[in-house]
Parts: sequence; structure tokens; C-alpha cells
Amino acid sequence: MTAQFPGYFISFEGIDGAGKSTHIDSFGSLIKQRYPDREVVMTREPGGTPLGEQLRTLLLDAPMNLETEALLMFAARREHIAQVIEPALKAGKIVISDRFTDASFAYQGGGRGLSLEKLNDLEQWVQGRPDGSLLQPNLTFLFDLPGSIAEARRSKV
Repeated sequence: MTAQFPGYFISFEGIDGAGKSTHIDSFGSLIKQRYPDREVVMTREPGGTPLGEQLRTLLLDAPMNLETEALLMFAARREHIAQVIEPALKAGKIVISDRFTDASFAYQGGGRGLSLEKLNDLEQWVQGRPDGSLLQPNLTFLFDLPGSIAEARRSKV
């Protein structure tokens, strides 16, 4: 929960081809219009920082062990939190992220079979706050659709 910050954190989740990218840009524009006095920070995972973008390239292109993949994802996330998300939230900004931790539970956990215990441990370590809470979005939009439709959309690109 981001209650200790004056900002607001929103994430968009869903498989590739679900429509996140199409909607996140429109949503960001709408939020900017609705709240002209608040800065909106648009970001993504993996990525969001120079190091995160380098890790994104590795994660998307290099074959690797499942646990290595999870560790790199959470390393990129820690950097993202420290360099982008927390400073923006502390400054009262609205952060809109294309994916966050739910994606790791879906991809590395559900999709690749990494144990939820390991993912929970990484989440606690990377997102844990001094008060024992976790940094989590205030709101998450989940784009859910059949894989066959998402695949058809991706093949059109």
C-alpha cells in the first residue's frame, strides 16, 4: 500500500496483446487532463530506468535459468522503485506503470512454474517497507482475454 506517500500508483497488467499499451496511453492522457496540477509519470516493467532497460533486453532476448530470470526481474524492479516510483510518489505524482509485481507472479510463477514461496520472498525483500507493509499499486487494471485473441493481435503487429 502506498498510504505513506502523497502520490498515487496505478498499474496495468495483462498478457502481451491484451490491449494494455493501447489503453495506458489514453488513460495517462485522461489523468493528465483530469488532474492538471499533478505530474503523471508513465513507466514500464521490466524497464523504467536505464539499468532496467538493459535488464529488459536480457530478459526478453537471452535464454536463462528460471531463477536467474526471476532475480533479474526483481533486480530491475528494485531499481525502478528506488529511482522512479518512490521518488515520484513521495513528490505527490501519479505513477502509471505498464506492469508491476503481478506480472512476475503470472509469468515466472504461473507460466514458468517458479514457486510462490520464492516469489513471495523476493516481493517482501524488494517491495518491503520499514513498517512491514509492501509497496503495491493503489489500483491495478487487469486486461484479461483468451490467449488465442492476444496471439492474433500480436501477429498483426
